[in-house]
Amino acid sequence: MRALTLPQYGDPDQLTVAEVPRPAPGPGQILVRTAATAVNPVDLLVRSGALADSLAHPFPLILGWDLSGTVDAVGEGTDRFSPGDRIVAMSAQYATGVGTHAEYVALDAALAAPAPTTVDLVHAAALPLAGLTAYQALERAALRAGETLLVSGAVGAVGGFAIQLAVSRGTRVIALARPEDAELARELGAESVISSAGPVPSGIADVLLETAGIAPRVIGAVRDGGRAVSIYAPEPPKEERGITVSQTFVEQDGDQLAILSGLVDEGVLTLRVAAVGDFAEGPEAHRRLAAGGTRGKLLLTP
Repeated sequence: MRALTLPQYGDPDQLTVAEVPRPAPGPGQILVRTAATAVNPVDLLVRSGALADSLAHPFPLILGWDLSGTVDAVGEGTDRFSPGDRIVAMSAQYATGVGTHAEYVALDAALAAPAPTTVDLVHAAALPLAGLTAYQALERAALRAGETLLVSGAVGAVGGFAIQLAVSRGTRVIALARPEDAELARELGAESVISSAGPVPSGIADVLLETAGIAPRVIGAVRDGGRAVSIYAPEPPKEERGITVSQTFVEQDGDQLAILSGLVDEGVLTLRVAAVGDFAEGPEAHRRLAAGGTRGKLLLTP
């Protein structure tokens, strides 16, 4: 089968399309024929070697966390899905060793959920990692109806989902975004937009969701006794003025992904796709994501 492989750490040109053995589903697993997968910031970190100390998997590596596709076969004891089912899934590649940039992917059935029925199966690959990250961060924040949420990196993949999820829960959302992205932030549901290039007013939000690595500059926007949640590992917010600060890392969860898939079909969540290419365009997708400025997911197909 075709796969986008990484024979050694390095620049994007290290990524190579190669023929590799097709996996077989083990007990409790499904074998998925891939429709699409996405390139995420974590893939850039793994490819560069920045996470080498966290990886114990041999080369060549197959990167990728997001997956949409059709169940091709099921392993022993698997009754969650049947061959022919359309699914979405997230596989934490650096932990599981199962990357999704491959024509076929075998993974635990518990990591998958029925794909949304109202969007193209290829585009459904834009949902899993970013959607789960936003959902779990808002759960950690214990967001309540009537509260005000400030989202940094508001038009990024995670920030965009967070805005839509928060609005659906009756939360007022303030977006922190570049001036040129203000219109998009409002389209996603933000009530107001603050320029990320300027000062941030103090005490305007009950909760901060920090997705852009600018916590020291924006924590002052949280009211005394409020809450802040960061998905950005290098520099979470510092506690001050009774503000509860926490950090969250995305977890694989097929049940939560099923909720998100349903919200896509209900029109609550919009999937944003910037480009679709095949595996051979993987190096260019890595360069484009690293350059910044994309306003949707970069998807790859076999």
